Formats: sequence, structure tokens, C-alpha cells
Amino acid sequence: MAVVLSVSGSPSATSRTARLLRHLDARLTAQGHQVLPLDVRTLSADALLRADFGHPDIVRATELFARADGVVIGTPVYKAAYSGLLKALLDLLPQYGLAGKTVLPLATGGSTAHVLAIDYALRPVLSSMGASHIVQGWFVLDRQITLGEDGGVTVAPDASAALHQVVDQFSAALIRTSPVLEQAS
Repeated sequence: MAVVLSVSGSPSATSRTARLLRHLDARLTAQGHQVLPLDVRTLSADALLRADFGHPDIVRATELFARADGVVIGTPVYKAAYSGLLKALLDLLPQYGLAGKTVLPLATGGSTAHVLAIDYALRPVLSSMGASHIVQGWFVLDRQITLGEDGGVTVAPDASAALHQVVDQFSAALIRTSPVLEQAS
């Protein structure tokens, strides 16, 4: 199936966003996709802030984006927009670093006041980077995500059903646009 890059733009080591993504990664893996997780917070802060395109962390991240057929972008919403950490990484990728890719934008936040952040803040950037298909994104309230002591995550049933639907739509879009499947037909 497809190679999916799952990117967490959260700066927090105990991030709900990152744990939610890893939870959704398992669903994509079960559907036959190869999922590559990337927590932007693990990249060199100095390289991100100084725009060091040649730093090994930035080179590796750029290669992961190039390798992926699809990208899941997850971010907490701060000040009504996606995280500055995610912005720093996106700024270092090639101008058309998402060309030919199917993208699923996801966001987490404390208030429904930020639910449109995906559409007015993140989607335009993803589009400007050449994403061929940006599927319906989804916003999850922090209170709908419960972190387990074992590192796992439980998502409230109503949010879980909606998330599964958008992840399944993303998966279906990947299957429709996969070059391997197109060659096989």
C-alpha cells in the first residue's frame, strides 16, 4: 500500500497531539499502509531556528516527506493557528515539498473557538506546498483525548467515530492515487 508520514507538530513531550497521531497510525497500519512517525520536537531546535537546510535532521525530515505518498499533519492549536514548531519545519521543506501527496490535516485544542484553524491557517500552507489532495481535516478537543499511564490514548466515542471516518477517507484517497495500484490495474 502507501507510505504515510505521520507528523506531530507539538513541542510537548507529553503531547495529546502526538499520542493521538500514534493511535491513528495503528489504524492506518492495520489498513496495510507503512507509517513513518515524525515528531518535529525531536529535530534539532538550532537547525530549525537557524534554517540549517544541511543539518542531518532537516535532510532526514526532507527525505521522509519526499518518500511519502501521503502525509498526516497533526498540530495543537496555539493562538488560533498551528504550532510555530510545525511552521519552522514547513518553512525548511522545498516549496513544492507536498507535490503529488495526499494530506490529512488534524488539530487538537482546548476550545471549539479554534475549530476553523485547519481551514484558515493550515490548509493554505499545505496547498501552497503543492499537495495534490488535502482531505477533510479534523479538530479534536483536548478533553476528548485521555492519556493512559502506559502511553496509550483513549478518544471519546463521538470524536473517535469522526476521526475513524476521516482517517478511512484519507486511506481510501491514498489507495485511489497510489502509483503501485495504478500500475497494477
